[in-house]
Amino acid sequence: MEYRIKCQRIVLLITAVWVFTISSAHADAVTEWNQRAGDIVVNANIGPLPAERALAMVHAAVYEATNAITQRYPVSDLKLEAASGASVEAAVAAANHAALSKLVPAQQAAINSVYQAALAAIADGPAKTGGIAIGEKAAAAILALRIEDGAAGLETYRPPTSAGTYIPTVIPEAPQWAQRKPWLMSNPAQFRPTPPPELGSELWARDYNEVKALGRKDSQQRTSGQTEIARFWEEVMPPIYHGIVRSVANVPGREITQNARLFAAVTQASDDALIAVFDAKYHYGFWRPVTAIRNGDIDGNDATERDPSWIPFIDTPMHPEYPCAHCIVSAAVGTVLQAEIGTGATPLLTTTSNAAGGAVRSWVKIDDFMQEVINARIYDGVHYRNSGMTGAAMGKQIGNLAARKYQLTSK
Repeated sequence: MEYRIKCQRIVLLITAVWVFTISSAHADAVTEWNQRAGDIVVNANIGPLPAERALAMVHAAVYEATNAITQRYPVSDLKLEAASGASVEAAVAAANHAALSKLVPAQQAAINSVYQAALAAIADGPAKTGGIAIGEKAAAAILALRIEDGAAGLETYRPPTSAGTYIPTVIPEAPQWAQRKPWLMSNPAQFRPTPPPELGSELWARDYNEVKALGRKDSQQRTSGQTEIARFWEEVMPPIYHGIVRSVANVPGREITQNARLFAAVTQASDDALIAVFDAKYHYGFWRPVTAIRNGDIDGNDATERDPSWIPFIDTPMHPEYPCAHCIVSAAVGTVLQAEIGTGATPLLTTTSNAAGGAVRSWVKIDDFMQEVINARIYDGVHYRNSGMTGAAMGKQIGNLAARKYQLTSK
């Protein structure tokens, strides 16, 4: 048994070394670790909201450690001093290892394997030791700043009902998320939007009938291409966006601190986006298409005909509809990327969807992928168009906060 365990550990380490070294020709330690950290967090099965939060802390630590060594940028949330000549690669590895070990301890074996593989590629000596020290120091400082951000707050959602009346017995997802401490916003409600459309309005009828037609599970109006888009964006874990970010980060000629800064800005914007959208969702409590369409006769709008057996293309997420969470995150990410690229050329943006069985999609413009996310959630049958547009507008505001904080430019 002991021999078998040792063999398993050797296989894990060899696999980690192979995975860590087989990467893009233009990848650096930051982008390599981004992909590994994303896999680790996904495999931890902690859900999209905690995953986004965890990766934001990881990348904040990576940026602070990297920038403490290179001193490339004036922006910093910490005051750290690195040893002269400290290895950036060792710092990136140590920051990831220390942060992930605290945030997803159930994945410790995988974390250790990738860490050992990364360190094995760095020559022993003062540079390696100094890099490890500053990486661990940065992770500890970021965790101290953020670990009590409200994510562990008690969930106290009160289901609406009358005494003795049965309602579905599933508590909605993360109502406490709106109480978290933001990274960038002054408070969770800073960008809270105006209310969703009045049910008697033409806008409501337009949105209702669009999702009713295109988002139905067995829709005859949704094209095969639209169905592929719907299935692709059923994926909700952060790596689907990080693949797009790596399309920019892996452009030849970029410097490692620049990529550390980019991922810090993206993940903080994404995390804040989810705080903001959950604030709005639970503030307004707007009904999902499956609820609205099965109750189309009670909204007071003659243009919304009831369908008593309508079901969406994908399972409806367990939280209120307005605004669209996918849409706010995509716009936050896209806005940060546009600020980073500036007037430079946009590389081909590519990412993969686990929900779609590893399908790959690409875009030549940032606006194209952001618009596709809005459309996808209609094709999925879980959101209305106005909700997607509202979420995107919020995301752009949050992305701009990140771009300003990190002074993003194309240089």
